[in-house]
Amino acid sequence: MKSGTFKSDFILLFVATIWGFAFVAQRIGMDHVGPFTFNGLRFVLGCLSLLPIIFFQRNLPLVQNNTDLIKSGIISGIFLFSGISFQQVGIVYTTAGKAGFITGLYVIIVPFLNLLFKQDRTSHGTWIGAILASVGMFLLSVTKNYTMEFGDLLVFFSAICFAFHLIIIGRLSNRFNTARLSLVQCLVCAILSLLVAAVFETFILSDILKIIIPLLYGGVLSVGVAYSLQIYGQKNSPASHAAIIFSLESVFAAIGGWLILNEILSARAIFGCALMLSGMLISQLYYKK
Repeated sequence: MKSGTFKSDFILLFVATIWGFAFVAQRIGMDHVGPFTFNGLRFVLGCLSLLPIIFFQRNLPLVQNNTDLIKSGIISGIFLFSGISFQQVGIVYTTAGKAGFITGLYVIIVPFLNLLFKQDRTSHGTWIGAILASVGMFLLSVTKNYTMEFGDLLVFFSAICFAFHLIIIGRLSNRFNTARLSLVQCLVCAILSLLVAAVFETFILSDILKIIIPLLYGGVLSVGVAYSLQIYGQKNSPASHAAIIFSLESVFAAIGGWLILNEILSARAIFGCALMLSGMLISQLYYKK
């Protein structure tokens, strides 16, 4: 394995760890503020955390057109906003562990989108992985009365948005400076989230102060650090390969939900999680091959 690839894989694994435990921070935040208020504030913090990096890089030569950078950042920011919005609202109605595994379905959606855009042949592994993941999601999210939790459905929509975002970042990561592209997309998310929050939610300073730690984790680490590292890590890692590593995000979400929030999954749900993770890995490993 090339040293650059190994470094990228390690970075992406670190990102998956941050994002996995971020589900816990997001779930705690929902006890005191609205989902768009939480997202808006954490993306503002994410933008602020990027400013020192950009300041120290101010003397680096610019090899890209700023107009193209802004346009690309807006596009990736809109898909990112859609994904985090569906996810954050969905977490209000489901657990952190379940949300982590359902979000992880984007690793199966990515190869299907690549096949659609590039007109590649669908491999047997992709179909096997999709079937396993579908059965797993049924066991995890569909009740014995054959009804699906509203929060789980919203998180599934977020997985579709994240799949598009992963492909877009895969195409943009080598074209633009990591910190600058991350700043633009985070700024788009912050503005859109705060606009929605201003219309539908109420800002109460005392409630915001109660979640300062989850906000700092969700803003500085999950947004500023992790999304920048994602862009940097994907410079030497194809989207389908990165998706394999990101699938471990669901495992860290389940661990965080168990350790911090005392979330307990039933035997049926645990079996569903195992099928989903197996499907994700099988789909990606066969697709990469």
